[in-house]
Amino acid sequence: MSTFEKPLEPDQIRAVRDKDIDFGEIPELDETFWREARLVEPDRTEQISLRVRNSVLQWFKRPGKGYQTRMNRVLETYVQAQREAERQKMK
Repeated sequence: MSTFEKPLEPDQIRAVRDKDIDFGEIPELDETFWREARLVEPDRTEQISLRVRNSVLQWFKRPGKGYQTRMNRVLETYVQAQREAERQKMK
């Protein structure tokens, strides 16, 4: 059981001393772990040229910095929904 009642904020996490961390429930990384481990590459972004309607672009830019990230998140959500729909069809 955790000694914390709620999740810690980043500054609180940084303040925790190493000697106060309980590693008791973390298993050792033995030969089996390393034999079965696999490399997982991050899903990197790629710069492309994309034509979108000006009204769409302005809507994503309206909140300020980060419009490309917002647009990418919408596209990722769409892809996830399509993949889920494909999985449902295969059942």
